Order: sequence, then structure tokens, then C-alpha cells
Amino acid sequence: MTVSLVRIHSEPVPGPEVVSAANLLYRYPGGVQAAVADISLTIPEGEVFGLLGPNGAGKTTTIALLSNLLRPAGGSLRVCGVDLLRRPHKVRRQIGLVPQEVALYPMLSARENLRYFGRLYGMGGRDLNRRVEECLELVGLREQGDRRIETCSGGMKRRANLAAGIVHRPRLLFLDEPTVGIDPQSRSTILENLSRLKMEGMTLIYTTHYMEEAQQLCSRLAIIDGGRVIAEGLPDELIAGGDGCRNLEDLFLQLTGRQLRD
Repeated sequence: MTVSLVRIHSEPVPGPEVVSAANLLYRYPGGVQAAVADISLTIPEGEVFGLLGPNGAGKTTTIALLSNLLRPAGGSLRVCGVDLLRRPHKVRRQIGLVPQEVALYPMLSARENLRYFGRLYGMGGRDLNRRVEECLELVGLREQGDRRIETCSGGMKRRANLAAGIVHRPRLLFLDEPTVGIDPQSRSTILENLSRLKMEGMTLIYTTHYMEEAQQLCSRLAIIDGGRVIAEGLPDELIAGGDGCRNLEDLFLQLTGRQLRD
């Protein structure tokens, strides 16, 4: 399905640009089509930016490029004021990543995992111990912090995964479907925590398949398909610009179609 780019221009958000990406290109080895064909994004500090799209649209690949897990084959990219293609090591302590899969050591407790990841970022002593307890408290796991991850419920694992992504106080946090497959209580807790992180000034880049979640949380968003941005702007303005759209899900289906994606 071919659609034209929908771009809503709104008043600029105050604050420096945390992400400035232009014409990003990436093709996996052996791939026929580019996973990311031509993506340009500008994200200011303090924003919750939603990155939405159907399966295979290029969301996870885009997150991997922006978070320095993959190197683009073309385009330019600055993250936290650093040219990511020239000095990638300069930005790593300023970003955090909460991936789709739970990226914790199952034999360690939540508390031990957070201490381990904090040390990887150069933290230690009282500052690390205090920060670990703050993060466990934030995600509602302080009392359960000594349970091994392998014994935790899915919701607890997701909340611990979030805590591990913020233990080093990143300036920019990437979240790749952090609420998938969990109970409503854990989902509500995670969304409340993300709103709190936004209020504290952290910039969030957020992917999800829950449209109501994106509409509630994101201050601005982009819908991508085929490795390209097909719509970008404020959620309410994008919905208003759609043809008879009542909500973000209506707009999403209008732009990307109703056919099943593998």
C-alpha cells in the first residue's frame, strides 16, 4: 500500500535537540529491501516520542540505529549532541535501552542485576546502592528485589527490565514495546513511571502496538512503514487530519492498511 507522508507542523518544543537523524539507511546482510529506507527525525529534550508501525515496518531497526547497536549505511545522526557515526563511545553513558526481550540475568536477583548494570556504567559505592533502591522503589519491586529473575512473574520481569534501563540516569531512554504481554497492574505501573520520568526531564523514545497507550503517553509521534516515516506530529492533530478517524488506531489502520503482517 502506497501512502503519502502526513506531517503536522506544530509549535516547536523548547529545549535542545536530543536526536537529529537525517536520511538514515540500513539493509540487513542478504536483505532484498532496506529495513530503514529513508528516515529523518528531530526529537527535542524532554519529549516522549512515539515510534509506531506494523510488524516489519522498521521500528526496532530504527531504535537499534539511534541507540548505537547498528551503524547506518547512509545518512547522518546526532544523539545527545554527539555525532554518533564519528564518536559513538561518547554517547553510550547518556542513553538507556529497554529492549523487547527481558535483558536480565535470570539467576541473579533484580537488585543484583541493577548493581551489575550500574557498575558497567562506572557507578559504585553509596551512589550505586542508593540508586538501585530508588529504581526498585520506582517500579514497585523494592520488597521483592532479592528474588531471582527466573522466579518472577512476567510483569515483575518487565518492571525490573525498566529499572535496569534507568539505573545510570540516562538523558535519553529507548523503550521497545516495554508493556507487551503483561498484566494490567504492571502495565499501569510502567506507564505511570514513564510519565514521572518525563516530568523529571528524561527524553523517551517509545514503540508500542497499543495505540491507546501511545495516544495517552506520547507528546509527539511518527508512524513508519516500509522503513519510511509516513506520518508525524501531535497525536490529536494527526487524528483530526485523518479521514473520519476517531482515535489513533483508526488513523494507524487508515495509513498502514488492515492486511495481516508477518
